[in-house]
Parts: sequence; C-alpha cells; structure tokens
Amino acid sequence: MHKLAPLALLFSAGLLVAGCNSDSTETTVEPTPKNVLFFLGDGMGITTLTASRIYAYGEDGNLTIDTLPETAFLKTYSNDSQVTDSAPSMAAYMTGVKSNNGVISMDSAATQQADCSTSAGKALTTLLELAKASGMGTGVVTTTRVTHATPAATYAHICNRDLENDIAAQLVPNGTGFNSALGSGLDVILGGGRKQFLPSDASGSRTDSRNLISELQALGYNYASTLSEMNAAGTDKPLLGLFNGSHLSYELDRVKTAGSTEPSLSDMTTKAIDVLSQKEKGFFLMVEGGRIDHALHDTNAKRALQDTIAFDTAIKTAIDKMKVLDPELKNTLIVVTADHDHTLVLNGYAKRTGKTTDSEAGVLGVVKNYAGSSVGQPATDANGMPYSIIGFGNGSNRVEGARTAIDDATTSADDYRQEVVFEVGTPGSETHGGTHVFLGATGMGADSFHGVMENTAVFNKLKTAAGL
Repeated sequence: MHKLAPLALLFSAGLLVAGCNSDSTETTVEPTPKNVLFFLGDGMGITTLTASRIYAYGEDGNLTIDTLPETAFLKTYSNDSQVTDSAPSMAAYMTGVKSNNGVISMDSAATQQADCSTSAGKALTTLLELAKASGMGTGVVTTTRVTHATPAATYAHICNRDLENDIAAQLVPNGTGFNSALGSGLDVILGGGRKQFLPSDASGSRTDSRNLISELQALGYNYASTLSEMNAAGTDKPLLGLFNGSHLSYELDRVKTAGSTEPSLSDMTTKAIDVLSQKEKGFFLMVEGGRIDHALHDTNAKRALQDTIAFDTAIKTAIDKMKVLDPELKNTLIVVTADHDHTLVLNGYAKRTGKTTDSEAGVLGVVKNYAGSSVGQPATDANGMPYSIIGFGNGSNRVEGARTAIDDATTSADDYRQEVVFEVGTPGSETHGGTHVFLGATGMGADSFHGVMENTAVFNKLKTAAGL
C-alpha cells in the first residue's frame, strides 16, 4: 500500500498527492508564486515621517506606513563611514554586505574612484539577481534617474555611483557592459534618466554613440516617455519608461504643472504590478521615493514632505492592489523603510497645528505657544524673533547675527529653505544623518522584522521570504 505523508509536510515540500492507484501515481503541484515589494523612501528619517504625518493628516492622523503591523529599527552606518550615502545603504539591503560610501553593490575592498578599470573589489550578488535567476519577474521604479544610486544598487556593480552612463549599459542584454547576471534583463524599468540612455547628439549624455532605448526596443521592450504611453503599453512585454531627461519632478511641482506628462509614483507602481503579476513564478519589485532625499538636501521641507506623502500613497496603492491578487497577503511580503535619515528636526514646544492647508501653514509654520497668556502667539528666540517648527542641523540658510522676523507665510512658501545650525555650502549641500531608520512590513514573513537590526540583516529576511 502507498503510504500518504502528512498533508502539512506535503504542502511544505510543494507536493500534494492527488490520489493513489495501482501505479501509485502522484501529482506534483508547483509551489505558489511569491511576491516581494520593497519600498525605499530615500532619506526618509523618523522625523521626516513625523513631520509628513502632521503635514498631511495632523498630529493624530496616520500615514499608511504607520499602520503596517510589523516594525523594526535599522542601523545605517556604512563600511567606512558613520553616516552612509545611498549607494552602500541600499546595497546593504540588496546584498547583505556593508560596502563603502559611493560604491554600488561591491564588497568592502572596492572604494569610490574616478576610473573603475583598476579598482579593487568584486561584485556582490543582489536580491534582484537572485530573483531573476529563479525565474521571478523583476522591476525597478523610482522618481530619480533609474541609474541613480538606490535603483542601481539592485542591478548594477561599479566602484563609483556617479558613472551613470556605465550603469545604464548594465541594463541592456547582450550589449557592451551588460550585467550578465540579469539574464534576459529586467521586466520593468520606470523613472527618470533618459539622457543616460541617449547619445550626445540626441539630447543625451552618452559619448559612445549608443542609443540604449533603441537597443532595448529591439530586444522587445515596450518604451514609454509619458504617462499616457505607459498606460497604453501592454503587459505581455518588458517595459522601459523614462519620463524625464534627469530626475522626475518633485510631486509639488508635478501636480501644479498644467499638462504634465509625468506619471506619479503611484501610477508607476500600479503599472509595474500589472506587468509583473503576469509572471508565473512571482516577482520582486523595488519602488523608491527618491526625491524626498533631494528636497531634504536643499532644506526645502515643503517639497520633502509632499514627496513623502506621494511615496506613502504609492504604498497604499500597492497594498490595495496586491490584496486583490493575494487577499490575505499569504504569498506577498511588503517592506517599507529608508536608507538613511537627514538632519531635519522639529523645534520648540509648538502648539498643535493640525494638517497643512491653503490657509494654515501647519507644521511648516513658526512655533506658537501652546499655553499661558500668550497661547497661539509666536514663540521667540533669545533675540525676541520667531523661529520655525522645522529646522535642519546643517545646510545653506544659516542666519549670521540677529535674525529677522519670519512668519507662517514665509516658512510655508514653496521655495523656502529652512534655517540651519551650521552652514556647510550652497543650496543642496545639507548632509545625511546617522541615526536609525524605521522599517514597517506586512504580509508573508513580515513577523521576522522586529527590534533593532543591522541594515544588512534585511537581505536574508527578504531572501528567505521569497524562497531564494
């Protein structure tokens, strides 16, 4: 007699006995496809999350990120620096190894150099490469150039994050410089950075005369340069979407630009899932809210908070969409985190502001007293001048000597750069911070994330959940 194994063991092995007959015939059922969606808010420290929640929903509101059931805190230092940049921090998630600042998914022997031809170090296998090798669909979505440090760390290996033309070439199957670990190539590539794919005589930055867009189209990729073209693209072919020569617009500017043809991060995330969900073996998708970081470097809080909300909205979009495909997320893991923080702080004992509106500056305003005879009136510094709720540790807008009076209208303006403690350079020069970042997770394997963890530990948890 054929002895039936316990049902639970059969399921765990991916095998199910359909029945026994005289030939002891067994029917093999393929394991259920697994999906991993990794959301990265570039520079999205805990203070930025708090400020964004107040900005959009008030002090007692919730971001989607706030509702994720499993949480952890991550250490962010790199191999050679107390304060990481985006290249090694994303590589830590994707490879499980701490590398040096400026280096894309290579081991600690590699250092950032102008010429990588003589650099030391070796490539580290990334989670996306493992997913590709297993037959899963793979996708990268970002509001930065697709060749920028964070997206590049999923699919490229190079000693210098600034060599973006070389990074772009790693995406093109069979071409010079292709990363052969990507097999037939990524299934979805959506973001900015068109100039890295085009020759200099076609408004690009390439000096090798290659048109990588044409090369990818010749390999069967659909190509989109606008929201409408992306939406019209079929889901039966790989998709390349490049919607700006450089980074995509800040969300604040995109929504205010009449006739903008750029997609939102939610639009791109939706399309990516539409394409990748066609894959029989599941998929790995990385989604980056990259321009949060750029606005913070500029100490422009309003744009940073608006981009954080757009990122949070994309997370909700993805969760809702995946719950249609996988209602209880039993085979889908969604992880949200940041690669590092910034020097943004919330100052003073500010009266609760509620959310920011057209008529109320909210958290973008000046500190107002919460009690006493002067309740609701601006709090003042040692020189009797009002000061803003949001400030930065360093940046370009340092006030020397006695400050002039500021008000809500000033500090909540679109282009206002918040004041800083230390002046470190021109606009855009504010630095990253070195504190822990928040991680939230839901779905399959989410309960493995808890406590304070090294950023490198995320790699193995994602790998295990995906069955790689």
